[in-house]
Amino acid sequence: TEQAVAVAGGIIGGILLFVLLGITVYLLWKKFFRLFSYEKLINPVKTTNANAIFQDQANSEVHLKSTSRPRSVPFIIPPTLHGRDWIHLTNEEQVQEDRDPFMTPQSGPRSSFHSLAGAYVVGTINPDLYKFPEDKSETDFPDGSIGRLWFSIEYEQESERLLVSLIKVRKLQPPADSCSPFVKIYLLPDERSYLQSKTKRKTLNPQFDENFVFQVSSKMLLQRTLKFLVYHVDKQKKHHLLGQVIFPLKNEALTEDNKLVIWRDLEKESLEPPSEHGDIQFSLSYNDYLGRLTVVVLRARGLKLQEESPAVGVYVKVSLMNHNKFIKSKKTAALLGTPNPVYNETFSFKADQTELDTASLSLSVLQSNKGEKTLLLGRVVVGPFMYTRGRELEHWNEMISKPKELVKRWHALCHST
Repeated sequence: TEQAVAVAGGIIGGILLFVLLGITVYLLWKKFFRLFSYEKLINPVKTTNANAIFQDQANSEVHLKSTSRPRSVPFIIPPTLHGRDWIHLTNEEQVQEDRDPFMTPQSGPRSSFHSLAGAYVVGTINPDLYKFPEDKSETDFPDGSIGRLWFSIEYEQESERLLVSLIKVRKLQPPADSCSPFVKIYLLPDERSYLQSKTKRKTLNPQFDENFVFQVSSKMLLQRTLKFLVYHVDKQKKHHLLGQVIFPLKNEALTEDNKLVIWRDLEKESLEPPSEHGDIQFSLSYNDYLGRLTVVVLRARGLKLQEESPAVGVYVKVSLMNHNKFIKSKKTAALLGTPNPVYNETFSFKADQTELDTASLSLSVLQSNKGEKTLLLGRVVVGPFMYTRGRELEHWNEMISKPKELVKRWHALCHST
């Protein structure tokens, strides 16, 4: 019995020893297999001397600095992605699939990109395709331009304040070689008070970045007009007007959350004194394809109001006539309490091209008081030789000779019918 127990114990001990040896051999084999796999993975990667890489990159940088900037940038595939294809799945995930080893193409001249452990150029990226669009307001100026002004406006409802930011002016045309500009800002119809910017010395492109505040009620806001006058100060401290911008507020949605940045070309102020009954400025345009006559009533000045009070409303009535027969009329909005109203309103009339020799336009400036009769402040008629002479005839003929183009002029008002 003792002999059988000893034999059984020896057999069990041998089995345990064999199992331990097997586990040990398996662990050692697994460890060596991992090391072998790692060596196999990194073996194809071309190792490069670090000094050679840095030298290659330094030479390339020197070459780039000595030549003009390239128009394209190389697009590189790293070596870890060589020999792989991307397979698109329906859930926008991607997996890689093995394929035949990739053969590096014979590309162009070597650069610092080619020395980075086997990376290669597969194409180029054109930087011009990724530029922001150019702001053409800084470069595109019309013929005969005397300058352009940038500003921004917003309105605070609670405090009833109009915030005006004067940003900059570009391409001024001064009367002398040097220019020291500044800007006066009016809130029409009040022409007695204004706010003034600082003077910028010796520049045709002044950058102001100044803020101004006008107190105006929300009820009267849309009746107001901003006026910018750009002056030049000479060595004798005399002021020379370089141009102006007139900007009515009635067509703008002014809120605290809506800050409008606007630019306008400077206009020359008429140096002629107002006529006896005042003047009116408007544009004419005729579209021969559509058979449409367009009138843009811009502004009036020097009007002789019969009673200067906030209750006085001044508007313009535009009438189309043919052989002195009334065809159609349209009216602007009535502006209160100003002899220099700014309208900027557009009207269109149907008029066949064959009717232009017998048609005419009558623009009447009228004053209306509450409970009183409407008063005629002045009138002007433009049309062909049958009805007009002088500036009115010239305006009409220029409109016909420049189809689809707005022709702008001032005209003196008169009381004759």
